[in-house]
Amino acid sequence: MAVLVLTMSVSLDGYVAPSDGSTEWEAAGRSPDGADWVLDTVSNASVHLMGAATYSTWAGFWPSAAGPFAKAMNDIPKVVFSNTLKSADWVETTIVPGDLAKAVTRLKQERSRGYLLVQGGTRLARSLVQTGLIDEYRLVVHPVVLGSGQQLFTAPLTIEPISATVFSGGAVAHVFRGASVMETSMTTGEQTLSS
Repeated sequence: MAVLVLTMSVSLDGYVAPSDGSTEWEAAGRSPDGADWVLDTVSNASVHLMGAATYSTWAGFWPSAAGPFAKAMNDIPKVVFSNTLKSADWVETTIVPGDLAKAVTRLKQERSRGYLLVQGGTRLARSLVQTGLIDEYRLVVHPVVLGSGQQLFTAPLTIEPISATVFSGGAVAHVFRGASVMETSMTTGEQTLSS
């Protein structure tokens, strides 16, 4: 069964998006080694999961983009969770309407290896946190304070630290085991999460 990985950029004060929705803040702390880490995460996914708003933005950008990120974004299958989107022109895209938790559970069961990757979209990410289906969080903390905005976590949640990687530009990638995996590990004695 595949695992569900959520990766997002986070400010020092815990926001994943500022109030105005801008993304320039994510440049704080960027570096070539950080980009390599993100590219590795993106390129090794078996499927990219996203909501309709993220799909609309990315489908307008990635198909004509160049470079290693573009290859991964265009070649790897994509699943868009939406009850309103009726068609998808971006190659390798499937629209999945209906219950998010049931759809993600089915996708995890259908994939025998690799991981399903969610790269944000605050609403989708929050919804997935609430389902308890996220197996691994890969959060890149940028050296910037937003002061206000949207948070990923809206309720208390205990997650287990797995690793931290400090990049040369000042950003830090924190990897955590999700709550649902922690509960399974505690009952089965499993020690690590393979991705």
